[in-house]
Amino acid sequence: MSDDLDLAARIDAVIEAPLYAQPQADKAARLIPVLDALTRHHRAACPAYKRLTDVLGPGDRRADALAAVPWLPVGLWKSHRLVSVPDDQVTTTLTSSGTTGQVPSRIYLDRDTARRQARGLARIMTHVLGPKRIPMLVIDHAAVLSDRTSFSARGAGVLGMMTFGAQPKFALDAELRLDRAVVDEFLARHGGAPFLLFGFTYMVWAYFYEQVKAAGLDLRHGTLIHSGGWKKLVERQVDNATFKAGLAAATGLAHVHNFYGMVEQVGSVFLEGDDGLLYPPAFADVIIRDPLTLAPVPTGTPGVIQCLSALPTSYPGHSILTEDLGVIERVDGGPGDRHGNALRILGRLPRAELRGCSDTHAAEVMR
Repeated sequence: MSDDLDLAARIDAVIEAPLYAQPQADKAARLIPVLDALTRHHRAACPAYKRLTDVLGPGDRRADALAAVPWLPVGLWKSHRLVSVPDDQVTTTLTSSGTTGQVPSRIYLDRDTARRQARGLARIMTHVLGPKRIPMLVIDHAAVLSDRTSFSARGAGVLGMMTFGAQPKFALDAELRLDRAVVDEFLARHGGAPFLLFGFTYMVWAYFYEQVKAAGLDLRHGTLIHSGGWKKLVERQVDNATFKAGLAAATGLAHVHNFYGMVEQVGSVFLEGDDGLLYPPAFADVIIRDPLTLAPVPTGTPGVIQCLSALPTSYPGHSILTEDLGVIERVDGGPGDRHGNALRILGRLPRAELRGCSDTHAAEVMR
């Protein structure tokens, strides 16, 4: 029991550390002992994780660097039940979005982990939105929240972001058409002051942008937070700059922030800085590994993204090798006093499953 309390206190400390202001060396020094303690916690509490780390390595070895924290491939959450608390303590099960025929990942949360993830997300989002809740327009339809006990990644994302919005309204109807009555009423009441928009990237572009562009709606006082679905937009020759420029020209929307995250590490999203790069918060980090050898690569070298998070204690998701490709463009010295690793996403590994919340939706629509 005392070990659990000590681990919880260590996690609390890194959650409250300076969010982006720590130089990378200082941040790593704080994170390494916490992540190492999480490895030992999960090895003791989750027999499947212990067997996997014994096979994949490094097993019982203490981590003296971020790259030495053992990782699990993200696909194992599809094939294994990875949980570190008794069944009666699981309060929520998250599932990854998946097209027909794909097996979803399942992530098991207890109250402590869910609360910790909510705290982490709050620290990140209030960094750009401020401490007060502001009116919110969700770029989705209400049925995405139909089951509060077993969420898809999309539903979990919407519900998590609703924490930062007041009087949330859904901009789309069940057929993903713009609900003009709802949107017009929202803008009439709130459009003259700061308000929040949230949606998944592909859906914002495919189901919202085209329709608000035609309607000539004024969104200049809004701040858009969005993520996921870039694969389908790249196929349409829409990159981040095109996405932002299109919204600005059509609606006046100038405050747009992309983020990188996944259902396996809810709460530890990497938020876009003013330079267009993605920054892990104080309680998370990123390593890039060679796709063939899986050895860590130097700054500026592309490879497979490994994500680290100090938040999960109910499942062993603190170190995950993703199916995404990226590059750390810079370490420390970012705009606005942002330090740490600055990440650019390059795409997906060949033959990797569609995983983005709106990528998978697009795949279903295109069938």
